[in-house]
Amino acid sequence: MSVQGPERRLAAVLAADMVGYSRLMEVDERGTLARLKTHRIELIDPAIAKNNGRIIKTTGDGMLVEFQSVVDAVMCATEVQRRMARRNADVSPARWMQFRIGINLGDVIVEDGDIFGDGVNIASRLEMLAEPGGICVSAAVRDQVDHRLDDVAFEDLGDQSVKNISRPIRVFRLRLEPDPTIPSEQVKDAAAATAVSKKPSIAVLPLVNMSGDPEQEFFVDGLSEDIITELSRFHELLVISRNSTFVHKGKAVKVQEVAREFGVDYVLEGSVRKSGDRIRVTVQLIDGETDRHIWAERYDRELEDIFAIQDEMTRAIVATLPGRVEAATHDRAKRKHTDNMAAYECVLAAKVLHHRSIREDNAEAQRLLDRALALDPNYAHAHAWKACVLGQSWIYGWSADSEVTLQQVVAELEIALALDDNDSDVHRILAAVNLTRDDHDKAAYHQERALALNPNYDLVVVQQGELLTWLGRPEEGIDWIRKAMRLNPYHPERFWNHLGRACYCAEKYAEAADAFSRITRPDHTHHAFLAATFAQMGNAVAAAAHAAEVLKREPGFSVAACLATQHYKLEVDRQRHEGGLLKAGLPG
Repeated sequence: MSVQGPERRLAAVLAADMVGYSRLMEVDERGTLARLKTHRIELIDPAIAKNNGRIIKTTGDGMLVEFQSVVDAVMCATEVQRRMARRNADVSPARWMQFRIGINLGDVIVEDGDIFGDGVNIASRLEMLAEPGGICVSAAVRDQVDHRLDDVAFEDLGDQSVKNISRPIRVFRLRLEPDPTIPSEQVKDAAAATAVSKKPSIAVLPLVNMSGDPEQEFFVDGLSEDIITELSRFHELLVISRNSTFVHKGKAVKVQEVAREFGVDYVLEGSVRKSGDRIRVTVQLIDGETDRHIWAERYDRELEDIFAIQDEMTRAIVATLPGRVEAATHDRAKRKHTDNMAAYECVLAAKVLHHRSIREDNAEAQRLLDRALALDPNYAHAHAWKACVLGQSWIYGWSADSEVTLQQVVAELEIALALDDNDSDVHRILAAVNLTRDDHDKAAYHQERALALNPNYDLVVVQQGELLTWLGRPEEGIDWIRKAMRLNPYHPERFWNHLGRACYCAEKYAEAADAFSRITRPDHTHHAFLAATFAQMGNAVAAAAHAAEVLKREPGFSVAACLATQHYKLEVDRQRHEGGLLKAGLPG
């Protein structure tokens, strides 16, 4: 009686592996896993299903897929690599997720749903030869696909000797032509967005603490932030936000590299030495392209002259820049400062603590602001920042009574507004508070004031885009949100949420999905929006996957409860959101 041998068949085998997986896991394990899962749900698995592939096995950072058609395998690989490149476009290179892909057409052995043999081994070796974001294929694949796909070309890499394969393998690299599904207008827009801004642009690096006293770090960081804020108030200047430039704090950097990273013309760097009631501030303005110093100054003054130093410094900088940024005061409403330097130092330290977004630091920031207000009850900026810090505790759920905290936020804002109507933070937060109450008119008034007072403040600029979306003007909102991302390349991930909503409301569903997919730790609200987005795109598989994630994370989710938290002014926008959620199969 003869024993039947193992099943053999000809198959197209795709092997994929993620580049730098171990490094990304070491830096941010939870975020890396979340982002990889999102890419699987939204892009990779749907692309495999659409092209009739079958996932054989997955590892932490790779997978093996079988296709009946070699053309389907190549189409799947090119779709994944093109769309991953688009997803990486607005992410810093250190956080890119890239894959190497190898494809082979050969004989495989099938056993218990798995596949083995030379056909699989060669695909794995081809994957190792591919560049990050690239695809390598065998001669058999090239022979079958050549001239059958218009948007790919092959580059002959010659015969390659690879591990555990006795014979050389002829290898071809796929050269991906521009994606034909992307309109030429969109390509032009993307090119225009990366062009150098017509406005003079500047990045202010964190000032170096030369006092030899670590306790002075709060003061120095706060002073750096104040300089950024004062420069930001000039309408004809583009200023990179402190959140981005502060990633270089404590590091030795090259000015030209910083200028390239942020896409700016000029870089300001300097140092601070504080001793008792004396302060010395040394600053240099440097051309980002030539590394040439174009202006430098040293201020050696009494501490109480700190506001005069800031004013003189910003005026000198803008007067030095080509294009002669208008330095007249008539378009720059003056903020009211305090005469109490101890109160000022408390506010500087509180700001730095606030930016850390840690509960204990938030509590300490509140204590410092209370001390500042005890020293100077009429210090408007201290009241404004107390509202900011209390608002942070309210948003993160750190307060014992959220309703009481919200009332405190409003009370502090009203005091700050009465003392000084020219603080952009006061108007920014008042706009947000009024939006939560669906008072769109008041929100628009305070937002307009905030934008007029500080047109370079990324949080004000992104909120302008968010508000325009709620008002039914999402196309304009998209432009403002992208401008905020330009001002702050290291922006908070919630900027992607604002952009995703704006694109959804503009019915740019592919762009909405791309924006939401960049959130590394999506919660149930993000998955709900993705479910609605993919439902509107007709992608039932991805929509169902995200809907399942919503109910897994929030079993009591309902469309009605979700919509109750939204602030659309126009009914058509609310209906569009509702329609997408219901189409995705989420409970009404």
